[in-house]
Amino acid sequence: MHLRVDETPALASRVRRFSRAERWVHRVTALLMGVCVVTAACLYVPQFAELVGRRELVVRIHEWAGLLLPVPVLAGLASRAFRADLGRLNRWGPHDRTWLRAVLRRDARPSSRPAAKFNAGQKTYAAWIAGASLVMLGTGLLMWFTHLTPLMWRTSATFVHDWLALTIGIVLAGHIGMALGDPDARRGLRTGSVSREWAEREHRLWRP
Repeated sequence: MHLRVDETPALASRVRRFSRAERWVHRVTALLMGVCVVTAACLYVPQFAELVGRRELVVRIHEWAGLLLPVPVLAGLASRAFRADLGRLNRWGPHDRTWLRAVLRRDARPSSRPAAKFNAGQKTYAAWIAGASLVMLGTGLLMWFTHLTPLMWRTSATFVHDWLALTIGIVLAGHIGMALGDPDARRGLRTGSVSREWAEREHRLWRP
């Protein structure tokens, strides 16, 4: 495996994984998504609603955070590294099917789960959360501009928005749980580099 390493001896065992632009896209997106989730909880969970109060302000924050959610990704398209990683996330190969079969068999051995820069689980999550976010944006707009659509559309949009929000909350909790269990992956998103050992073990098909 040919890995590019930093020149200084102290960083000789590190591999560059994410650019600064990619890390900022992830941070801002995570922040906006977190605001959406927290404000949604304050709007729909009575205990949180009573604790926070000021429902109208919470609604406005929720709406604007949702509208701004696509902005970091759109801005990130100016980065060549970000565009390249979007291409990797959208590209599936035989090794991804092998990875998924290993997960179904609950085979946790790294050798049974071959992966390039992103594994099949990360690709699945990225595709699902992108699609879910677009549906949430569309249904949210239908709920916001009530005078533009029939009542049946608004009722259906509210139903989809509410239940999909609950699903997103569950999936995000799983995503955060996976991240908490992998300090090297978190370090990669925080600093942009990961250990060579981790890269070779978890993403042995990756060629930086």
